[in-house]
Amino acid sequence: MHYKFFKKIIEAFGYKIIDKNLIKNERLLSQYSFLTLEKILENLFVNKEIQSIIQIGANDGERFDIINKFVKKYSPFTILIEPIKSNYESLKENYADQKNILYENLAISVDNEISELYKVKDEKINLYDEHIVGITSFNKNHLINHGVKKKHIVREKVNTISIKDLILKHSINDLDLLFIDTEGYDAKIVKDFLINSKLRPFIIFEYIHSNHYFFSETINMLIENEYILFKISENVVCFPKSKKEKIKFT
Repeated sequence: MHYKFFKKIIEAFGYKIIDKNLIKNERLLSQYSFLTLEKILENLFVNKEIQSIIQIGANDGERFDIINKFVKKYSPFTILIEPIKSNYESLKENYADQKNILYENLAISVDNEISELYKVKDEKINLYDEHIVGITSFNKNHLINHGVKKKHIVREKVNTISIKDLILKHSINDLDLLFIDTEGYDAKIVKDFLINSKLRPFIIFEYIHSNHYFFSETINMLIENEYILFKISENVVCFPKSKKEKIKFT
């Protein structure tokens, strides 16, 4: 009864409780799927299609991070964005021996609407599996839906920047890959990027926690901007139509 009531309140705000079995099943299937994100990325890097990257939500650069090995192997110019201070420090340590990397201890925000994020208290993180380290979110309920107890959640103030200002700050005139994993804020960032930038890189972003309204708007905008889309596991992979010949699955 309490669950149904809680579920109705969450959905009234445009969010939906994701069945944990669905997420677990998606991840299990992705381990054995012929078509993987790793294959797509390997093909792009091997063929020198990715020379520059912005990764938003880089976490510590190690846990569940598919970008890590490609950055270390191919050394593209990379900007790593991570707002949580402890993760940010670990991120720099994990890439300490790499060149061509810039770091930003920031959250990407649309219209300055984010000033803090929710995370598990440092002293309680060992009570959960390692995946929980990567579920920091602007939405407290995102953590609760993953089984985190309310009393173990803390808010952390973060500094923010818009994707437009980030691009201006670093004078980015060319970008090959925009990779986003922000636990539910992803679609908003993609939409804001398409509105405020003329760059049209390959885009990969997590969709599974996105609000349907914003996700739908973002998908429509991607199509309007002549992107080809397909889903791999929990991510949407977006290829500009001008580069559709680069889509190879072998």
